[in-house]
Amino acid sequence: MTKAFQTLSSWEAILAGVSAFAYAYFFVIAKDVTMYSLSLLLLGIFSIKVMIALFARLKKVDEDFARVAMILGVIGGAGMAVHGGYDLANAINPPALVNTDLPNQVDPRGLLAFGFTGFAILKFSWLMAKDSYFPEGLRWIGFLSGALLVVIYVARLTVLNPANPVLLYPVLINGFVLGPLWYLWLGKVFRRK
Repeated sequence: MTKAFQTLSSWEAILAGVSAFAYAYFFVIAKDVTMYSLSLLLLGIFSIKVMIALFARLKKVDEDFARVAMILGVIGGAGMAVHGGYDLANAINPPALVNTDLPNQVDPRGLLAFGFTGFAILKFSWLMAKDSYFPEGLRWIGFLSGALLVVIYVARLTVLNPANPVLLYPVLINGFVLGPLWYLWLGKVFRRK
């Protein structure tokens, strides 16, 4: 990984952490559709470079597993961006008729945004455990965050009410703490030589 790419990845990891927190805030507390959609769109865009940077760093541990994790993460990031972009387009210019009960056709109930991204973070965290470059705490936050993202996806399939504790608590824990912390800490780690 070149120094320039590593530096840019560091900044985008930090921006992904800020976007993850903003998404949680605007989704759970402010309930501002425009802002949470924009935050999800930005989180998806910023997370793509983070996933590629993780692959570049972790391919020496196990290139095949790192490639699978990167592909899942890039697809997850693109899914987040599309999901956020779709919701943002509807918030800015609402269609005359829209059935909000129907799942997003590209990212149904967060399959990509939460499911794929969760599995990518789990795989990357497993690879981080074999590379002393990554702090142990970061790996554990990744394991917890990845697992909660998968739980959020499964809960969104079965529980449509966001206030239901089965969905709300994982969203609160991952959205306000684990997800942003994982990205922000990665940003700090990527700044190291």
